Amino acid sequence: MKKGKILTDGFQLNSKLTPIILALIFIPIAIFAGVLFRNLEDGVIRESHDAVAAGIERNAGRRETNIASVNMSTRFFLSDEELTGVLSDAVDGKVMETREMQEFYHSEIADLERLVNNNPLLYAVRVYSVTDNLQEMMPILYNRSRMQNLSWYGNGEDLEGWHFGYGDTLFSSLISRQGEELVSLITPVSDYDRGITGYIESAMTMEEMFPEIYEQNEGEWSFFANNEGTILFGNGEIPEEEKVLAEYQKAAGDEESAVLYKKLGGRNYTIARYPIRLMNGCMYSVQDITDQIRDVYQRRNIFVVIMTMVLIVTAILIDRMVRNYQKEVLSKNAEIRSLQNQINAHFIYNVLESIKMMAEIDEKYEISDAITSLGKLMRYSIRRNFENVTLAEELEYIRNYVLLINLRYDFEVILSVNIPEELMDQEILKMSLQPIVENAVIHGIEPAAADTTIYIKAWEKNGTFTIEITDSGEGMSPEDLEKLRKRIHGEIEENVGTGNGVGLKNVEDRIKLSFGGEYGMEVYSEPKKYTKVSIKLPRRVFGRVVNAESTDRGR
Repeated sequence: MKKGKILTDGFQLNSKLTPIILALIFIPIAIFAGVLFRNLEDGVIRESHDAVAAGIERNAGRRETNIASVNMSTRFFLSDEELTGVLSDAVDGKVMETREMQEFYHSEIADLERLVNNNPLLYAVRVYSVTDNLQEMMPILYNRSRMQNLSWYGNGEDLEGWHFGYGDTLFSSLISRQGEELVSLITPVSDYDRGITGYIESAMTMEEMFPEIYEQNEGEWSFFANNEGTILFGNGEIPEEEKVLAEYQKAAGDEESAVLYKKLGGRNYTIARYPIRLMNGCMYSVQDITDQIRDVYQRRNIFVVIMTMVLIVTAILIDRMVRNYQKEVLSKNAEIRSLQNQINAHFIYNVLESIKMMAEIDEKYEISDAITSLGKLMRYSIRRNFENVTLAEELEYIRNYVLLINLRYDFEVILSVNIPEELMDQEILKMSLQPIVENAVIHGIEPAAADTTIYIKAWEKNGTFTIEITDSGEGMSPEDLEKLRKRIHGEIEENVGTGNGVGLKNVEDRIKLSFGGEYGMEVYSEPKKYTKVSIKLPRRVFGRVVNAESTDRGR
C-alpha cells in the first residue's frame, strides 16, 4: 500500500520515469552515433590525406628526373671548350672568319642541337654572350640583345638560378609555341681572366616540370611557391592559394613535408607540402573535401532527425504506458481497500438494517431515515465498479452524506443543486465529489458554526463538462490558496495526513489518469466569503463522447 501511495501522491511518475528511460536509450545511441560519424569524417580525411600524399610523391620522382636532365645538359654545355672559347673571343672582340664559323656551326652547334633534340624533356638549351659581338648560330648561340628580350633577364643582375613561368620572347614580344610557359636554369659561363662571358639557359615547359598544377581535377589543385614568395599556377589564379599557403605555413611551421587538414572560409581542405630543395621552393597540393564532409554531416543530421522522431514516439508510448500503469495501480489500490472493508461493511450494513427496523417499530422515524442514509452510503462505497458512475448516482451519495453531516452538528448544511436533467448521465469518477464536500464542511463551514449552503451547479460548453462546488464559509488567504493549488497539482509534496488537500489531490490524479492531462480541478477562494472548486471533464456518457456542437447547456 505504501508503494501505491508513492505512485499516486506525486502523480509525477511519468514525468520522472520517462526521462530516465529516454536517457538510458538516448545516451548509448548518442555515444554510438558520435563515434560512428566521427569515424566516417576521419575516414574521409584519411582517404583524402592518402590520395594527396600519393599524388605528390608520384610527381616528385618525375620532377627529380626533369631537374637531373636540365643539370646534365647544362654541365655538358659548360664542358664544351670550343663553345666557351667562342664566348671568350667575343668578349675580346675577336670576329670569326667565315670558314671558321661554318666549321664551328656544322660541328659543335650541330652536335649540341642533336643533343637537345634527342632529349624530349627539354624545351631548349641556349647560350647567350654578354656582348653583341657574336655571330648568332640558331638554335644554340645568341648575343646579349636576344637575352634581353626574355623576362628573366630583368636589369641584368642576379641572373643565375631557376626562373619560372615566363614566355619564349626570344625573337618578339609574342610567346611562341602556343603560349607555353617555361621554367629554366640559368647558369653563368665564366673565364678566369675575363669573368662572366655568357649564360646558358636550360629550359623546360612548366607543364613538363610541374604537371600537377595543370591537371584538371574537380576539387583538386596544386601550386608551386618558392622562397621569394612567388606562387605559380598552371590554370589561372585560384583565390584561396595565399590563404592556403599562409595557413599551412602557420600550422606546419618549419616541417619540410607534411599533410594537414584545415578549415578555411567555411571549406574543408587537405593540404600537402613537398620541398623541392634544388629549386628553393615547395610544391603544394590541395584537395577540397567539403562536399564529402558535408555528406557525412547530412547523414548525421538525418540520423539525428530520425532518432528525435523515434524518441518523441518512444516518449509518448512510455508516457501512455506509465499513465496506464498508474491508473491500474490507483484502481487496484481502491479495489483492495474496498475488499478489505467489504466483510465489516456487510456486517455493519446488516446490523444497521436491524436497528432501522427497531427504530420504525418504536416510531423513531428520524433515526430510521438517518440509518437509511448511512446504509445507502455504505452500499455505494462497497460497489465493485469503483471508477465510473453517473453524475446522478454521485449526487445521490452527496445528499445522503450531507443528511448525516447535519446529524453531527448544531448548525445545518443546506445542499443546493442546480444541474440540468440532461447532464445527469455524465460519466464521473466515483467518490470524486465527496472529498470536495467534506473539505467544504471541515475547513469552510465548521469554523463558522452557522447555517450555510453548499452550491453545486454544472454546465456543458464545446464538449467540456464543468461542475462547481461552492461553500459560503471561511474561505482562505491568498497564501493558503496558492499552497493548496500547488499541492493539488503536484508542484509540492509534503508528508501530510488526510487533510490539507490530500483528498483533493487524489481526485485530481484520478481525473488526469482517466480523462487526460488537459482535465482536472481548480480552486478559487476569498477570505471570509467563499471557496469554490471547479472540475472540468470531457462530456462523456459512459465512454461515449458527446458531440461538441452542443454548447452552453446549463449555464
